[in-house]
Amino acid sequence: MNNKFGTIIRKTKGAFLLGILLMVAIVLGISELSFAAGEGSLMPSINIGIGSTENPAEVATSLKVLFILTILSLAPAILVLMTSFARIVIVLSFLRQAVGTQGMPPNQVLVGLALFLTFFIMSPVFNEIHQKALTPYLNEELPQEEALGTALAPLRNFMFKQTREKDLALFVQAAKMERPKVYDDIPTNVLVPAFVISELKTAFQIGFLIYIPFLILDMVVASVLLSMGMMMLPPVMISLPFKLMLFVLVDGWHLIMGSLLQSFN
Repeated sequence: MNNKFGTIIRKTKGAFLLGILLMVAIVLGISELSFAAGEGSLMPSINIGIGSTENPAEVATSLKVLFILTILSLAPAILVLMTSFARIVIVLSFLRQAVGTQGMPPNQVLVGLALFLTFFIMSPVFNEIHQKALTPYLNEELPQEEALGTALAPLRNFMFKQTREKDLALFVQAAKMERPKVYDDIPTNVLVPAFVISELKTAFQIGFLIYIPFLILDMVVASVLLSMGMMMLPPVMISLPFKLMLFVLVDGWHLIMGSLLQSFN
């Protein structure tokens, strides 16, 4: 036993020393590369500063760059709250909880699937924005303000189709606006929260329908276990394989994806 422990300790020390030597070699290599770059190579650098200017064009360009950076920082919120992403990811989360597989599929898979489904559903809207707003703006055929309005119009049409009038009326009254006669009278800051709560309600309705068959299966398994006197055995442990078998036999992923796609039509 002592010989075995001595062999294990020697191997551990050898691995530890080998790791230290590798770290030293990496550090020395980085130092040599930095020294060589300092002597003969030109390293790229980026300078950001604030200065004064008397040219209005430079000020306008700086404001445009700042505006674009602001839009890019808001891109995740726009993707989540102004597209079909929220409904899809909530329904997929309900599905995972109903089946009872806990971390399967992982969050990365669910978010990735929701993201690509969002791109698929929103592709007509994105294509219209590209054709009517982005391409003319890049070709300098539209000014910036008009291009933004043109790009926002297809997105607003999509949100209006998925938003309930009851939710729109709620935020119109909260904003103390006059009753709008047409959709163009409703500002975007009123439309977005109405669209979000409509999406949440639709997602919860779909989630409720998903829960029903799995809940019935859980009740059946619990009743069988209770009648057999196995009260200490968790019903979820027994019902999980049957849930997976039922979901596979009915081709559940095909049904869920088809229902999600039809819900946006």
